[in-house]
Amino acid sequence: MLQVGDHLPSFEELNQDGKTIKSTDFLGKKLVIFFYPQAGTPTCTVEACNIRDHYDALVKEGYQILGISGDGVQKQKKFHAKHHFPYPLLADENHVIIENFGIWREKKNFGKTYMGTVRTTFIFNEEGICTRVIEKVTSKTAAEQILEQI
Repeated sequence: MLQVGDHLPSFEELNQDGKTIKSTDFLGKKLVIFFYPQAGTPTCTVEACNIRDHYDALVKEGYQILGISGDGVQKQKKFHAKHHFPYPLLADENHVIIENFGIWREKKNFGKTYMGTVRTTFIFNEEGICTRVIEKVTSKTAAEQILEQI
């Protein structure tokens, strides 16, 4: 998994509107990337809405926000529109970004084992260096977790 001190991995992917977003778009900017398992599920919705509800506080601290899951563009578009997110959602259907961040892992749920995205938040400085990794994201307070050490 990507660690504090690591550089932002290079990526290029479509957002909810089909527009290409690149890691280089964020050079010189502070960045929060939150990975969530699946758009529209209850816990992921709570997390994304919590970040939306605290978006102004995050922007005031100088952060750009980016949400990423393995969902397709259309599912991201529906999720984005329904909840009026002020930040882009990337559709990483092939799990390239998710794997580059090291959060595509074996998971267990109700006795079933499967591969999936581990809910994780990464914070980067203006030089693209990871300054913090939040592995135990609490969906109801995701934004507060980000802001608490800023």
